[in-house]
Amino acid sequence: MDTSIVRNLFKEKFATEGTLYFSPGRINLIGEHTDYNGGCVLPGAIDKGILAAIKPNATQQVRAYSADLQAYCEFGLEESDKPAASWAHYIFGVCREMIKRGASIRGFDTVFAGDVPLGAGLSSSAALESTFAFALNELFQAGFDKKELVLIGQKTEHNYCGVNCGIMDQFASVFGKEGHLIRLDCSTMEYEYIPFHPKGYRLVLIDSVTKHELVDSPYNKRRQSCERAAAAIAVEHPEVKLLGDADMHMLEQVKDKISTEDYMRATYAIQENSRLIDTCEALKRDDYETVGKNIYATHHGMSKLYEVSTEELDFLNEVAKECRVTGSRIMGGGFGGCTINLVKDEYYDTFIETAISRFKTKFGKEPKIYPVKISDGARRLS
Repeated sequence: MDTSIVRNLFKEKFATEGTLYFSPGRINLIGEHTDYNGGCVLPGAIDKGILAAIKPNATQQVRAYSADLQAYCEFGLEESDKPAASWAHYIFGVCREMIKRGASIRGFDTVFAGDVPLGAGLSSSAALESTFAFALNELFQAGFDKKELVLIGQKTEHNYCGVNCGIMDQFASVFGKEGHLIRLDCSTMEYEYIPFHPKGYRLVLIDSVTKHELVDSPYNKRRQSCERAAAAIAVEHPEVKLLGDADMHMLEQVKDKISTEDYMRATYAIQENSRLIDTCEALKRDDYETVGKNIYATHHGMSKLYEVSTEELDFLNEVAKECRVTGSRIMGGGFGGCTINLVKDEYYDTFIETAISRFKTKFGKEPKIYPVKISDGARRLS
């Protein structure tokens, strides 16, 4: 991202210089719908995110300007000062969550901008929260460690933005490390850096620019299916609390005691957890062909067993196979959004051209293309 735009805007708005901070968005290579089933996820920070210039202003007022929205907002730091503008809730929420934890946060001026695409499943909101949590922690010497910054971002979503999210997005944004993915247990926050050096391959997201209306809380229904299957297994295997503790042999033992739908959902969850473990081992030995096969298997499971795909995403997955892409799948919860694709350099251009052309012919609109690289997490730039 061009830092001069934010730097110059800050000088124009506030007639002084601000310190620059950046936090990235994230991808998740594999491990979807595993977090609430007691498994792990495998995210990585990317080279796109939120950049902010910030400087304390010796008042109790925050003066914030969104360069992308060309919008200004000013607010105080008391609970009753919550601003009307929804984009400012993220900044206000971070301030309030830090104050609740004993930090002495005071007024500051800020200008921020982002190059992480909105609505593409790359977690622009987590990048925004992480930028301000990291910056305010440093500027006001709050003394929080990185895990606390992750929780501050998560609680901002819960308490000020109305989104009951997990911790993966904020964790990847804060803990990101160039050349590594993060094997993360979302329930315990235990993590391990997994090497990611795909020499000769590229990562690219293809946005289907589609978000289907969700009827009857499909996420909740799938979660309930998994919980019922885990409870049935626990009758014979009391050590099983969630499907992450189970294996396919255990599930087969209770197949006749649960519905076909619950069996399908549980099969996906158990297999996905195994695929994530296998993918981590493959990455450690630079075996990207195995990684790719697992990514394709995840798409098949999400489409046919968990049933969270769409016609557009399945179409992009088929085009990827035809173009000899190493691995391709839905990224995120499903029902729209992007595919994530691991592509050999020599097939990349043909794949992108073919995907754009055929998608436009079939659906009457162009998909958006987002090449990404795995990058470092939240940091001060200057």
